[in-house]
Amino acid sequence: MEGLLPGKRVALFVADLFEDIEAYYPLFRLSEEGAEVVVAGPSTGTYRGKKGLTIEAGASIDDAAGEAFDALLLPGGYAPDRLRRQQALLEEVREADRSGIPVAAICHAGWVLVSAGVLPGRRVTGYWAIRDDLVNAGAEFVDQEVVRDGSLITSRYPPDLGPFCKAVIAALAEGGEGSRG
Repeated sequence: MEGLLPGKRVALFVADLFEDIEAYYPLFRLSEEGAEVVVAGPSTGTYRGKKGLTIEAGASIDDAAGEAFDALLLPGGYAPDRLRRQQALLEEVREADRSGIPVAAICHAGWVLVSAGVLPGRRVTGYWAIRDDLVNAGAEFVDQEVVRDGSLITSRYPPDLGPFCKAVIAALAEGGEGSRG
């Protein structure tokens, strides 16, 4: 079985203290559907999750920013607080959002969306502790397992990973406006 996403490329952004399951679950699901998932971090190398799992970033954020992707995926944990300081990532998120390329963020990854400035007027969800940050950035906060506002896909926390991945897969399968790069 080939899957729903052959030929699709997804950038998965990590840094130390990423939420382990929020990186690995989408990595496995998207790969099962035939997508190529490129793990990118502030630099290439190994990053450790909150629960102790490690993941290898085969690309740096700066290098990944110059590539064509069909979607961007941001896991939560404490890593988003580090990732939001990466200007190349913030520009990548802004450009993907302008281009209609899916940007998927779960849990604390909403912090990256806040720093990228893509939330005014958007409906989103995220971990309850960053609700005020999302609202203060101009978003309408909705407490539900997954919220899709155009190409922006958000979820609250690990129990929402099933619906979150289904929404990401559906957005990629639709094709939208296509990848950029």
